[in-house]
Amino acid sequence: MKLTKLFTEFTNSKKAAGLVLVACTIISLIVANSSFGQDYIHLWHFTIFNKSLEFWINDGLMTLFFLLVGLEIERELYVGELSDIKKSLLPVFAALGGMLVPALIHFAFNKGLASQTGFGIPMATDIAFSLAVLSLLGNRVPISLKIFLTALAIIDDLGAIIVIALFYSTNFLTLYFLLALLIFVIMLLLRKYKVQRLWLYLLLGCIQWFFMYRSGIHATITGILLAFAIPFGKGEETSISYKLQQRLHLPVAFFILPIFALANTAIHIQPELLSNLSSANSYGIMLGLIVGKPMGIFLFCMLGITLGLCVLPEGINKKHLFLTGLLAGIGFTISMFITLLAFTDLQIINVSKIAVIISSLIAGILGYVGLRFTLKPSNNL
Repeated sequence: MKLTKLFTEFTNSKKAAGLVLVACTIISLIVANSSFGQDYIHLWHFTIFNKSLEFWINDGLMTLFFLLVGLEIERELYVGELSDIKKSLLPVFAALGGMLVPALIHFAFNKGLASQTGFGIPMATDIAFSLAVLSLLGNRVPISLKIFLTALAIIDDLGAIIVIALFYSTNFLTLYFLLALLIFVIMLLLRKYKVQRLWLYLLLGCIQWFFMYRSGIHATITGILLAFAIPFGKGEETSISYKLQQRLHLPVAFFILPIFALANTAIHIQPELLSNLSSANSYGIMLGLIVGKPMGIFLFCMLGITLGLCVLPEGINKKHLFLTGLLAGIGFTISMFITLLAFTDLQIINVSKIAVIISSLIAGILGYVGLRFTLKPSNNL
């Protein structure tokens, strides 16, 4: 089985990006807890145009991240692994289980508490980190497993985007939302009439971002809408969708995600912060990612297989499904992002971030060790 050029570029960039994210997280935590810690933390609150630098990273730059995610989802739906219903059903079942079970675990621990709004935190899978860990296994990993994890993570991202739009929007203003939709309709009309001016779509996307932000729906959703408005054609390398996706890979992988990691792991770790890891919210996050993710992915995959709706890909067995589910428990980027939307209390946000980091680390190690001993070396790269 040969991988497409764009899929190979995508997975390679995500592997390297995952390693860079690890380095940035470690550096950020060290600096935040050094003698320069307070200055470093305050740096991210530096005001630009009446908004903090952290805002421009989380609401501005991350829109470009979601634009890339949207382009990847679109490509997979039209010409990739998700274009074939039989091939797509297994990762679809996996993603559904991997989102629902962790959310239910968190909700079970936090029902009736102020922290129940954090149910979306353990639903996410970080593509960059999970593929980076998988890449450490080298030629032990069958191509079918790489494709399964990538498709699972992409569908997971789509689910996270829907959750953000439905549950983490505030102070909804209908007029601005309708204006944002009007811009989207205009872009769809341009696409229909085959207008191939990328700058025009990007300009309209910026205007839509402003309206979406003012509407109360998180502005990063604009990235997804813009991705599906940009002409895709037949997915050929000459299409502006393909070209934009290629151009975004490196800046997203090696600038946007690293700076997001630096800004959002600038946490001064105090004793009381660690003591709060015994809270219901922390238990919900950690058990959701470490236990809920692999359990949900495995059980829903078995349900799909039992119903005869999907089959195991060549080179993958049931143990691999569960262990790959552990890698999907590496939530990091989207989990951190949802944390910022779910809570306003800085103490709860920081405790949640620490819980995400710890559980992602544990899930990654367990997944790596398990796959290391169950996968045999092969010539598949």
